[in-house]
Amino acid sequence: MRTTVSIDDSLLAAAKQRAQQRQTTLGACIEDALRLLLTEPAPSSSHPVTLPTMGGRGFRPGIDPTSNRSMLDALDDEAAR
Repeated sequence: MRTTVSIDDSLLAAAKQRAQQRQTTLGACIEDALRLLLTEPAPSSSHPVTLPTMGGRGFRPGIDPTSNRSMLDALDDEAAR
């Protein structure tokens, strides 16, 4: 398919040079570049998600936050109250 596009002069010169180095046509060089561009994931238009944070005094004394058993025991203590 034939089409007309406007390309920056220095970019066109670099593309012509690359096509010559690869012993291919300018059109094939541009097609390859477009294929590479179009296989990249599209940039996300969404904004970063901000997660809520909770304030507090931290863990009760005697609770080890690196121990599942300690955490479960504390939950059991709370449920028994």
